[in-house]
This record gives sequence, structure tokens and C-alpha cells, in this order.
Amino acid sequence: MKRWFALSAIGGDRPGIVADLAELIYECDCNLEDSSMTILGSEFAVLLLLTGEGEGVEERLSVACKRLEWEKRLTVFFRPLQGAPIPYGARHHATRYQLQATGIDKAGIVAKVARCLADRNINIDEMRTQSRPEPGAGTPIYTMLIHMDAPEGTDEATLRRDLEGIASTLNIEITLHPVA
Repeated sequence: MKRWFALSAIGGDRPGIVADLAELIYECDCNLEDSSMTILGSEFAVLLLLTGEGEGVEERLSVACKRLEWEKRLTVFFRPLQGAPIPYGARHHATRYQLQATGIDKAGIVAKVARCLADRNINIDEMRTQSRPEPGAGTPIYTMLIHMDAPEGTDEATLRRDLEGIASTLNIEITLHPVA
């Protein structure tokens, strides 16, 4: 019977981390189904969705993850899932949006926008943020890009009004676009 697992790892960025993780999955007779990887500062971070079959797959993964932590100085966490993940689009009827916020870096941008979305049961599927110095002046400019699903019946006009209120309060720009 096919079993599903989520595995995450973080460690100092270096060549070979992806190879180390892929070999761990292969050696445990598992299959990499989906992945998301990034570098945050000087740290490499990864989230993997994998499957495995047969007796002892969970134990093999546990031992291999501990070995990888010790040998490669990674922090690795994995857990079994209750079943197969629900495919994108089958979760609920939703409208897909992209939100971008840009402005002088200050505390509260992510917290206020994320709370606004959560209060409307809007699911953030992906979020990227960065703070970079403005050319010339060096003022830190914060950019946040969110891909999200708004449930059927979400009042777009009210959402836009509430986001404009946040933008005004924080003195930033927020744009919201439906994605086909």
C-alpha cells in the first residue's frame, strides 16, 4: 500500500543538499512526488512530498533522516500523512488571486495582510517576501508576493477595500489580480 510522507530540511546552503536528499529518498525505496526549495539568507530550506511502499518504510526514513542530520549537518523532519493529498482544485471551488505588496520595510506588513486573508478563509498557497535596499538611497524596500485561493462567495469589493485600508495604514501599495 502506498504511504505518503512530508519531509522538510534546513541547513547551511552548499552544493549537494538536493543530491543528499534525493539519494535518501531513493535508498529508502521512496518516490519524490512534489517539492519546494529555496535559499533564505544563507540557509537552504526544502519541503518534500514523497511516497513509499512496503514493510518498514517509515522506519527506514526515520533512520536515514537521523543519519543525514548527523553526517550532513542538516535539520530534517518527516512525518507520515493520513492519506493521499487532495489535488489542487479539488479542495474547494475557489478563485485564484495574486497579491503584491510593496513599500518601505516596516513591521506588520505580513501579519496584517495574512490576518485579513485568514479572516476571510482565503488560503495562501505560496508567499515570497524580500527586503532589499533601494538603489541610491539605500532605504529598505519590502516586497511580498502571494498566490492564494479565495473561497466561492468571497466579496472581492470588500476584500479590496480592506486591503486598501491596510495599505493606507502602513503607507504601502497593495495590488490584487485574479489569476486564470
